[in-house]
This record gives sequence, C-alpha cells and structure tokens, in this order.
Amino acid sequence: MINIKWDKEGLIPAIIQDELSKDVLMLGYMNAEALKQTLESGHAWFWSRSRQELWHKGATSGNFLVVTEVRYDCDIDAVLVVARPIGPTCHTGERSCFYRSFKTGDV
Repeated sequence: MINIKWDKEGLIPAIIQDELSKDVLMLGYMNAEALKQTLESGHAWFWSRSRQELWHKGATSGNFLVVTEVRYDCDIDAVLVVARPIGPTCHTGERSCFYRSFKTGDV
C-alpha cells in the first residue's frame, strides 16, 4: 500500500496529460474512491469540490478521458493521469482547460 499524502479534505490534485501530445488538459481533485475507480475502470473519475460528489468525467458530456497510466510524484502528494481524451476536456468546449495566458498587467 502506497502512503498517499491526502490533503486535509482527503483529496489529492490530479493533473491530466494528453497521452499523444503531452499537453496538460486539466487539473482535478481525487479522493480515495475516485482514484480507485480511475484505476479499476480505465476512465478518469474525480471528486467535485463544488458539488461534494464523485463524478465520472464524460458521463453527461460524452467527453471521456480514457486512462493509459497513472503516476504519482516524488512526495506522493499529486498524481499525473495520462489519458486519451474523447472530445474536448474543458467544460467550455476547449480541448484543454489551459487555453488562456496571462499578459503583463493582468495581475
């Protein structure tokens, strides 16, 4: 058993990376059940901090993340989910949630 360093809410950040392009697609949070479901099903599952419930990415939109590998970092406090996206990953319809850049003066 790996000693995962869950945060005080019992969550771990999960970075989603496109298997082919290596682009970062999104950041979500997983609890133990979401991580277990992801590993067992081969699809990405997350814990919704706003709705306080488990959610299967793509269940309503059809934009699934087919998981090919799940890695953890050196401190075991974050995971990297390598996946093949089926459709856009972002709820806005963008391929990635990271489609905007800061410019000088934005902060």
